[in-house]
This record gives sequence, structure tokens and C-alpha cells, in this order.
Amino acid sequence: MEVSAGIQSSLAGRYASALFDLASEAGTVSAVESDLDKVEAAMNESPEMKALTTNPQISRGAAEKALWGASAIMGLTGLTQNFLGVLAQNRRLSALPGMIRAFRSIAAAQRGEVTAEVTSAHALTDSQLETLKTKLTQREGRTVKLSTKVDPELLGGLVVRVGSTRIDGSIRTRLNSLATAMKSA
Repeated sequence: MEVSAGIQSSLAGRYASALFDLASEAGTVSAVESDLDKVEAAMNESPEMKALTTNPQISRGAAEKALWGASAIMGLTGLTQNFLGVLAQNRRLSALPGMIRAFRSIAAAQRGEVTAEVTSAHALTDSQLETLKTKLTQREGRTVKLSTKVDPELLGGLVVRVGSTRIDGSIRTRLNSLATAMKSA
């Protein structure tokens, strides 16, 4: 399993690595990954959950109690519940989004996968996503998992990030390049 040194040395990476090791020992990596997806969705959809993870004025005990309640409602595994409790006690909840990304990267590396972050101006159809996934799999030589996001400011086209490589085919970037070329001419 190849995990970048940047992930391992960052705070989020250290916590994610520890969680991954515990999940591997317990054989629950996919369950924990699913739990983290639920937590991320809750943070994105619920202002209260977002505030719970970002507001430093919430006491450790209150944050831990609230997370235990939310964990029970979401049906998270005991390992994930304990992990969130440790984050609350250590005041590391603000780093949770980075920990989730790092955990996904570690789990994907272990499975021989790579995640491609795809940003488009409009939601892509299933056939477009499948075509893109096929092309990226051929290019990367390993299984590609797509993470999609919509950004209307792109105007059109795509921005694809695979690891540290960024492929920018957006109309916004092309227009900016054209404007820069016209200014320097």
C-alpha cells in the first residue's frame, strides 16, 4: 500500500492512518468508510452539525455528547463513534473534513484505486460519468473512483484532479487565458 508522505505527516493524515489501522484490524474498513460518508453528508446538510465541528466555543463534553447522539441516529459503528469522541475530547473536530479525505485516500490506495475529483458547470449524466471513468482508468492504469461537484462559474467544460495532477478544460480558464493573451499582445 502506497500512501503519500504528505498524508502521513499531516495532523489529519495521522488520525486517518490510526483509524484505518484500527479498522483494518477489525475488518471494518468499508463500514468505517461508509460511516465517514454519512458524517460528511451530515456536515454538508446540517448547519448544526457543521457548527458542532467548527465552533470552538462548544465544550468538549457537549460536543462529545452531541456526536454520540448524532452517531446513534446515523447508525455509525462503534469504532467510528469512538473516533468522533476522541476528536471531540482532543478538540480536533475542525480537522474532520481533512481526516475523511485522508482516510478515503488511504483506503483507496490499499484497494489499488485512485479518486478523481471532477468539477463541472452542469451535473453530468450517467453515460458521461461512465465515459469519463473509462478514459481516466485507461490513463491512470488503475481503478478510478469519481467524486463529482458542480460549479456554475466554470461556464462549461470540466476540471479533473487526480492526485496532484489537474486537467483544466473549463471555458472559464480558456477565456481567462485568451484575455491574458490579448492584454500582452
